[in-house]
Amino acid sequence: MGLASVLQAQELDSLWLKEIKVFQTEQDEHYFNKKTSPLNKKERKSFKGHHFFPVDIDYCVEASFHKIEKEDTVAMQTSSGSIKYYKPYAYVRFMLKDTLCELTLYQSYWLRDKDEYKNYLLMPFTDATSGKSSYGGGRYLDIEIPSKDTITLNFNLAYNPYCAYTSGYNCTIPPRENRLNVHVLAGLAAPENHD
Repeated sequence: MGLASVLQAQELDSLWLKEIKVFQTEQDEHYFNKKTSPLNKKERKSFKGHHFFPVDIDYCVEASFHKIEKEDTVAMQTSSGSIKYYKPYAYVRFMLKDTLCELTLYQSYWLRDKDEYKNYLLMPFTDATSGKSSYGGGRYLDIEIPSKDTITLNFNLAYNPYCAYTSGYNCTIPPRENRLNVHVLAGLAAPENHD
């Protein structure tokens, strides 16, 4: 690898590290703030901050992005037993820890009509840590629709649904096909007292 390539890689790593630090700070602030927190007053008092896996740039991976042309609707189960409807928008293929992985990205029918969310997709997933060191109900990544056929997936930005911390929410359960057989030791870890 030439010097220019090394410098470019270091600059990219630095950008990712900044993005991850901002994400971690915002996650904590969101839960501490009484105006935005999903937690009630008692839960906020006992909340000490999120548990994150150590930052690992190896979990920033390049993926091929394949748009699904066929219009379809998927009914996904939620933690409350109700249904949420999504359009399977694309699938991504990538290598993670020497394993070829594939996940489907979904577009919410409810959110796609809102200007601020119309270009975002949800990537719900479980992995080999789910129910152990990460939340058993799975984690999410928010993905902005790319303008090309590749995309960077930064699993250090994987977050837990509100249901991992409190009751009364209607959280999408990742479908079976979005289960990874690898350990994703990045992003938000399991909160205390939850599976």
